[in-house]
Amino acid sequence: MAALVAEGREVDELVAGLAPEQWALPTPAPGWTIAHQIAHLAATFRLAGMAAAQPDAFTAVVSRLSGDFNGNVEAALSEYLSDPPEVLLERWRAERTTAEKALAAVPPTQVVPWLVRPLPPGVLAAAGMMELFGHGQDIADALKVRRTPTDRVGHLVGFAVRTWDFGYLARGLTPPETELRFELTAPSGRVWTFGPEDATEKVTGPAWDFCLLVCRRRHRDDLALRATGAVADHWLDIAQAYRGPAGPGREPGQFAELDRH
Repeated sequence: MAALVAEGREVDELVAGLAPEQWALPTPAPGWTIAHQIAHLAATFRLAGMAAAQPDAFTAVVSRLSGDFNGNVEAALSEYLSDPPEVLLERWRAERTTAEKALAAVPPTQVVPWLVRPLPPGVLAAAGMMELFGHGQDIADALKVRRTPTDRVGHLVGFAVRTWDFGYLARGLTPPETELRFELTAPSGRVWTFGPEDATEKVTGPAWDFCLLVCRRRHRDDLALRATGAVADHWLDIAQAYRGPAGPGREPGQFAELDRH
């Protein structure tokens, strides 16, 4: 929960001092400005806060969603996009604070309803960090800001390993029965491991790069991740830590100049 709060503050710092016209800057997500990114985060945190504090209300809202994933996203954005930047910023801060407090108040062993399946509050907080990491990266790229890696990404790494099959499901593919081994180096130098030690299919490399990959904010060719085995190699092509359409992702070398500095 503390990491979720810290990650939210870091994204807040990216946008807090922007001039009104900067909120209209395009981000790498096609058709999305910085305002779109914050509006999406506001809508997502509103749902998370409702799921934790008002599960019945959350269930009622979700039951009214259509089968059109992108349409649901756009509808959620529209409630916030009509606001001027200073109002949008305050609304996002309010939704974020409400969600943080609501999630922290849920006993760790209890589950709360969510879009795919019920989750413990800690796992939902990790999903929130995934949202902040991915959309925060879009904002940073739009502003040509290079973020400083922290070990907070460990929560996102754990979430991405838990949801390792989402890339297959998003493409209508059957996940393989083969178990993957992940050996990822934290920004601090610690090594985080998941999966059987004797696995023949393995993904290794920097944890920060891993998070950029599973949020689909960098192409695998621009990351220092390595695959051992055909299954692991294919996984690097389709990895994503969220349900819903994969989208086009990012092009090789798209951020070469920014990442070099």
